[in-house]
Amino acid sequence: MIEARRLHILRAVADHRTVTAAAAALYLTPSAVSQQLAALEQETGHRLVERNARGARLTPAGEILLSHANAVLAQLERAESELAAYGSGEAGTVTVAAFATGIGLVVAPAISGLARTSPGIRVRVRDAEGDESLLMVLDRQVDVAVAVEYRGAPGEDDARLTRVPLYAEPFDAVLPPGHPLAAGDRVALAALAKDAWIGQSAGNPCHDVTVLACEYAGFAPRLEHSSDDFRAVVALASAGAGVALVPRSALSGMALDAAVIRPVDGVAPTRRVFAAVRRGAEDHPLISPVLDALRAAAEPSG
Repeated sequence: MIEARRLHILRAVADHRTVTAAAAALYLTPSAVSQQLAALEQETGHRLVERNARGARLTPAGEILLSHANAVLAQLERAESELAAYGSGEAGTVTVAAFATGIGLVVAPAISGLARTSPGIRVRVRDAEGDESLLMVLDRQVDVAVAVEYRGAPGEDDARLTRVPLYAEPFDAVLPPGHPLAAGDRVALAALAKDAWIGQSAGNPCHDVTVLACEYAGFAPRLEHSSDDFRAVVALASAGAGVALVPRSALSGMALDAAVIRPVDGVAPTRRVFAAVRRGAEDHPLISPVLDALRAAAEPSG
């Protein structure tokens, strides 16, 4: 009989690509993860994981088992949801991981809404970038992720997650004072091809948006500075260090100093934000109201 706990460990190894990283995400020791994998291989009679200097990857047998593991774990989430509903589930804690502007734009208003509609539900918030929060959901560190589309993000057909679209927002161009294009009403990205750029660190979903938008405009941005704090990005632009693309909501209410903000000409780069839960957990009587509250909070921004 295959233990569901070991299937969860197998999926974590597949997601994190090393035993050490999977162990850290699951709050286990690497030796404990290795022992559970060995036990799973004994239960199935197949080698499931291969390790090398670059990490760990699933064997073909491991990939087969993983496809079934996703279905099994989703069904267990549904079972927990139904049992919680049977026990009323009117009170409890839901943990939400979200990036900073997402917290301000939808998570905080959702908490206010839940205080009126579901006062028994307590929301605990953790700050995490959009790419980090999805793994936190899969590793059961949090219940809900407010995440951003990025290259490599799990798609809507991913068997592990259920996604709920929240909102989409454009990026605006941030220019230094006195920039030749600051006098115009809009900025064509192609006209910034020779400028120095301020971006986010590689791996941040907004980094991908900037790089892809510039590629579509016909050039690779010369990224001379990086910061994941949009206030720091604006401060650098104000100091003449370069140009940048910043989500419009991140600029709202910010002291812009001397920076010049202009919409992007043509089709603007866009940040698409969604909520995600483990597949099968969307009907949990604690999680479902949180998703509804996030949707309601996002409506004015959509």
